Parts: sequence; C-alpha cells; structure tokens
Amino acid sequence: MDASLLPFFDPKGVVVVGASTNPVKPGYGVARNLANSGYRGAIHFVSQKEGELFGRPIYTSVAAVPDPVDLAVIIVPAPAVPQALEACGARGIRAAIILAGGFREVGPEGEALEAEVMRIARAYGIRIVGPNCVGLTDAYLPLDTSFLPEPAPPKGNVAIVSQSGAMLLVMIDWARSEGLGFSRLMSLGNKADVVEADVLEAAAGGDQTAVLALYIEALVDGPRFIAEARKAARRKPLVGLKVGRYSAGQRAAASHTGALAGSDAAYAAAFDRAGILRAETSEELFDLIMAFSYCPLPAGRRVAILTNAGGPGVIASDAIEAHGLELAKLSEKTVSALKEFLPPAANFYNPVDMLGGSLPQDYSRSLQLLLDDPGVDAVMVILPAPPMCKAEDVADAIIPLIKATSKPVVVNLLGQMLVTEALNRFRRAQVATYPFGERAALALAALARRAEFERAPDLPLPEPPGIDRQAAARALEAAVPGTWLDPDSADRLLAAYGIPTAAVKLARSPEEAAALAARLGLPVAVKVASADIPHKSDVGGVILGVETSEAAAEAFRTVVARARAAMPSARIEGAHIQRMLPPGQEVIVGAARDPVFGPLMMFGSGGVEVEGLKDVAFDLAPLAEAHAERMLARTWAGRKLAGFRSIPPADAAAVKDVLIRLARLAHDFPQISEIEINPLRVLAPGSGAAAVDVRVKL
Repeated sequence: MDASLLPFFDPKGVVVVGASTNPVKPGYGVARNLANSGYRGAIHFVSQKEGELFGRPIYTSVAAVPDPVDLAVIIVPAPAVPQALEACGARGIRAAIILAGGFREVGPEGEALEAEVMRIARAYGIRIVGPNCVGLTDAYLPLDTSFLPEPAPPKGNVAIVSQSGAMLLVMIDWARSEGLGFSRLMSLGNKADVVEADVLEAAAGGDQTAVLALYIEALVDGPRFIAEARKAARRKPLVGLKVGRYSAGQRAAASHTGALAGSDAAYAAAFDRAGILRAETSEELFDLIMAFSYCPLPAGRRVAILTNAGGPGVIASDAIEAHGLELAKLSEKTVSALKEFLPPAANFYNPVDMLGGSLPQDYSRSLQLLLDDPGVDAVMVILPAPPMCKAEDVADAIIPLIKATSKPVVVNLLGQMLVTEALNRFRRAQVATYPFGERAALALAALARRAEFERAPDLPLPEPPGIDRQAAARALEAAVPGTWLDPDSADRLLAAYGIPTAAVKLARSPEEAAALAARLGLPVAVKVASADIPHKSDVGGVILGVETSEAAAEAFRTVVARARAAMPSARIEGAHIQRMLPPGQEVIVGAARDPVFGPLMMFGSGGVEVEGLKDVAFDLAPLAEAHAERMLARTWAGRKLAGFRSIPPADAAAVKDVLIRLARLAHDFPQISEIEINPLRVLAPGSGAAAVDVRVKL
C-alpha cells in the first residue's frame, strides 16, 4: 500500500473539522461515532465556537489543534471545504476524508469546486477520500469516521468498498438482520483522488476479513484495477456488483465487434480476469457475502440435496445443474445406511427425500451420512415447515453438524411465519440460509468457483513468435484517425503479426478486375471498395464465387452500380478482388477499445448474422491460450469447431492462435480503436485459418 494512504488506515490522531454540538447535525454524528468507536489515538474537534464535545475541547481553528494529528474528517458545507482543506494543509495534515456533498455530482459548479479542492490537495500533497462519501470504519483498529446512524456496524468478517454511501448503509442494516458483521467499511464517494485500486490491499488484508464486497458505479484505469483486484483476490474472496450496466454511455460503433462490445461486456471480462465473483443483482451480492462469510470452500462441484418434500427437491436439482454444479452420486454405503431408518417410500438417492413425516433426528442422521460420503462436496438442506415437528427443532439438530464440518452446507428455509424461529436460530449460529433453492444453488456455485480460482495458477501471457512490430507500424503510417484502413494496409498489418489472410487487391476498372482475378487465381470474390460503406453486403456490394475473368469484369460493374444506387454520396474507389478460400467453418474475431480497460476481444459466430445471433464471448487483451480456449468453449461457434453431425471439424488450434495474435496486436497499438475479421475462414484440422474480410479503424 502507498505510504501516503497509511493515515486512513492507522492514523495517530484525527481531527473532525466541522464538529457540531447539535445532535441533528452530521458534524455531531461524526464526532459521536469517532468518540464512541474505541479509537485509541488522539481525537480533536474544530468548530466555529469554542466549547466541549464528548469530554474533549473544541478548537476554533485547525492551526490550534495539538499533535498528534495526521487525518482530517471534513464535514463542512461544500463551499467551505477549500478553506478547511487549505487549513489542514498548512497544519501539515496529509490525509483528508471529505464527507460533504455538492461537488461533481450536482453539475458544473460543483465540478469546478471539486477541481479547486484537488488543486489545493495537490499543492500540499494531501490524499483525499471523497468528497460526497460517508467515511471509513474499521471495527478492529477500532476507528469510525462516518456519520452513520447508531448503533455502530456489528463487528465481523465482511469488508466493503462502496462508491455509494447509501448502499453502504443499506448493506449494514441488512447485515444486522442476518447476523453478519464487518471488519472494514470504506465509502469512496466521488473518488476525486483515492479509488478502489488504492484500497483493495488494505480492505482485503487482515485475518479478520473473510470476504471483500465491492459496489462499483464506474472505474478509472481499468488495467491497474484488475492488477490490484487480482492481488487482493489471491488473499480473500472478492464479490462485486457493477451498476449502470445499460447506460446510454455505451458507445455505438460501426463494426459488429464495436456494436456488441458494450461497457458491461468489458466489466464482466475485467471481473473475470481479476478473480471477482460478479453479482448480477443487489440480492445476489448479499447472498454471496453470506456464503463466503459463513461457509468453507468445497473440494469440488458435487452437491447432495436433503429434503422432506419432493417438489422443492426438484427445484433445487434444476438450480444446481443450471449453475454448473452436479448432483453427487451417493455411495452404496450411504444409501444402505439411509435405508436403515428412513421410511421405505423415501428416496434414498440424490436428492434424498425423507418425506413429510421426517423428524429432527432424521435430518441430523441423514445430513451426517451425506457429509461423511467422500463423493459429496457440499450439501443443500431444504427445510419447509415440517408437519410433525417444529422447524426450529430441526435447526437445533443440524446446526452442530454444519458448524463442525469442513464441507459447505447451505439451508433453503422455505416459508415465512412457521419458520421464523428456525431462521433466528440459523442466523445466531451463522449458518448460510436462503429462502429459495435457486439462491442457495447460486451461493454453492460461487463457493465452487472460488475454490477453483484458488487452485488455479496465474496464467502467463507469452508473446506469440514471429511478430514484426515495425512492419505493423509501417502499415499504419498512412492511416487517418477516425477512418478505416484500406484493405492492402490491413493485410500487411495482420501479416506483420502472423495472421494469415486471403490476399486482396484493388481494381479501379472492369478490365483491371479481370486481370487481377486471373493473377490471384480463380474463383474470386468481388467487393465494392468504399470507406463510406462499412457493411458492403448490406448494399449488394459483394459477389462470391466468380469463376472467370470475364465474370469478374461484369461483377465489378454490378457491385459498383448497386453501391451507387444504394448510397449515392459514398466515395467509391472501385472493387476489391480476393481469391476464394476452400470451404470451412466461419467465425468472427475482433477487438474494440474500451475506454476503461483497453482492447476487448470478441469471438463468435461469423457472417452477416453475428449481431442477430449474439453467439459471442468476450475477454480482455492480451490473451493466454487458456483465455482463448475459454472463449471458444463459451460459444456454439467455438464448440462446433470439433464437428457436429453434418458439420466437419475445423482447425480450432488455428483459431486460438489468431485470437492470441490479434489480442497482442490490439494491445500493442493503442491507436487501433476497432479491428475485426469477419469472417475468419477455418479450414480442416491442421490446415489453418485465414481472414477473409478485415476491417481496421483508427
């Protein structure tokens, strides 16, 4: 961690600038929380009037505050913040938490005020958390610089870094009801200076933290965030919620890749690369926090279900499979033992259905058998209100087993009024409890993914052989920013990175088209040449399978005429002549530059229907071979490279090689905003692949 951030996490003395004796003012709340937190360092208060607050003197200036003091909590109105920060800088304080709102979030005036605050901060070397935040809380230091309402957040093993102060408050209140507690809470607000990447190491550190939860609205410097998050994820599970997924800020683009590669796809790829388990909703975020706070990790994905009702067992079975888990095959020893005490009509296999008459001892004996089975990695216990006993009695019977095992056990507690006391007992015992089987299955799946992440090594990102960066730079020399690279330059660019292409030559007349067709080798494709027409097939500007030189001349006339009729204002240079490749499967590979994370790679079903099918997978450049393999595995386009029914297999190794090389190209040349190969013709296994149509935008 940067030494300049230490005062936020281990200050020697704290001053509250804007402390108030009025109990309804935020300045009172900050002073109260700090004084009551048990913080062992020096505590100082500054306000406009002298007096006393919580047994400590109130000073009228920061200059009058005695040593030690290295952290300021500023809770004055926004227009007064620059003056307060200036006073802190003059006093030698080099860390400040600005709680006030009224900055960038309110418009141009607030943005200008925030810029002035940062000018002062830079002049004095002050690090800033906020503005527009609720502060930091460390339950174990202890320290509370927030104005959160009482009671204080309960102590526990969950750390949270949140851009939203309101969301932090909601999570604390929810946690109280679920029996969860916190180790460290950080509200970052507008992030004028300190951002997530700065604090992840501190947030994930310490033996007290079992899971770090992130609430993110937007990031800056995506590559640095990924690097810091991955380091933190190697120490503790990270779960994250990214909001603003469908904002109008997702840019439109002319290529298929750019159109499909919205900001949410980039965040999904970034979370995956960083090792962050992504929650799709706030409910999922809470569910994952509970799972990692209470449960050990499983050895595998094999789940046993224990229930007293058939229907919920079927629902849970579907959910288990939907989340990529598998129903465990119980050993004959386990099945035989279950038959000794369960009724004959019970289901002794998985899911184990004990039937409605099951008693607490049936639950406990069955659960112990499932936990002892070496073929079971995790257990879901389904508990609707039992007809013949109380749900809380079942809870009492199985809680000791859940707490003693090294395997994760989650409880699907169905119903409401009849299971309230059981829920209270599970909460007090810190057992992960969910109202629906689908949510319990999601939690088990997240635990399994985390266990796999911990076992997997970091992937090296080696450079593919045969790259000629100087030749690639020469191919880009004549390119005009904001325009598409001409096909000849695009061919040379890909060739410099070892990506095979089907040669393309420009014909400016029908006669030249005929000559080029004969020279390249028939049959050929004829495509209208115009930088103003990105999707040439849409205007009838492509004719394939031209068999003779004479037909090539006629195809030239046809595609040019169609393009002029469809787009009269388009500049037309002539037609591109391209040798046709042997038959094979067709896929799309591409990269679009995300403003936060850099090149976002895409792979999927190619051709004209790519946007309609949306059979695509994304990842961030550069790629390791395992990343490329995963992109193929996530799409039908990639899976059918192995062959399917009448579809012959194709060269999947060549596709992975093209993906890796294209990712390196996009990574090495930041001036490339979009690059797309559609289609990439994939030939028979061992025969390679070649780019048929290449489009590069600067």
